[in-house]
Amino acid sequence: AEQRACGVVTASTGNHGRAVAHAAAQLGVKATVFLSQLVPANKVQAIRDLGAEVCVIGHSQDDAQQAAQQHAEQQGATLIPPFDHPQVIAGQGTLGLEIIEQLPEVEQVLIPLSGGGLFAGVALAMKSIKPAITTHGISMQRGAAMYASLQAGKPVEVEELPTLADSLGGGIGLGNQHTLSMTQRLLDHLHLLPEASIANGMRHAYQHERLVLEGAGAVGIAALLDGLVTARGPVVVVVSGRNVDSAQHQRVINGGDA
Repeated sequence: AEQRACGVVTASTGNHGRAVAHAAAQLGVKATVFLSQLVPANKVQAIRDLGAEVCVIGHSQDDAQQAAQQHAEQQGATLIPPFDHPQVIAGQGTLGLEIIEQLPEVEQVLIPLSGGGLFAGVALAMKSIKPAITTHGISMQRGAAMYASLQAGKPVEVEELPTLADSLGGGIGLGNQHTLSMTQRLLDHLHLLPEASIANGMRHAYQHERLVLEGAGAVGIAALLDGLVTARGPVVVVVSGRNVDSAQHQRVINGGDA
């Protein structure tokens, strides 16, 4: 009860913040969500609509994360990390369990890769049951912090840039405790996509599957379309987000890249 009275706080590129806001509203707990100026307006408004207090600050996910940490320390609020936390990773891992349950013969899985919570959870769950599964982490060329950190062998900062896959932006945290090491251990292949490929993935999803996807949710489809993954055995593509601005989506569907 004491913790609930102080509320919860998080930093997000949009989707995690929306989830926290939803859960907090269900429990009657105050939620504060810090977002950078790069987060699309539709995602900011969706979080406000769920009753959370929204603070837009700085030009990167790292700026938002630092502000959330300060808020937690000053207000006594419980900080809910967007990815680098065992329980968050475990929650994401339930998706991997569902894939195995529904398609036991799966041989490859394509997972959007950013801070690594989704990738680490899904890959750990699936490889724990079926070690031979091949994992593909998919990200964008513009400001892929996990890729840069894997190359360096330690968490590094990168410039966060505008991208269609905005949910995959932001750093992994210089004090990263879990997702970097798990990604190092569980990642078989990493693919970086240009903006035109991400747009093509969004178009394909809509025109052929009637799926409205944001860029981050379409990167696996884009990787397949670009021929980056050899379609050996059953392949599962994790389609993980549809919180896209309708005007942006329309521009992409009509042939634009943004």
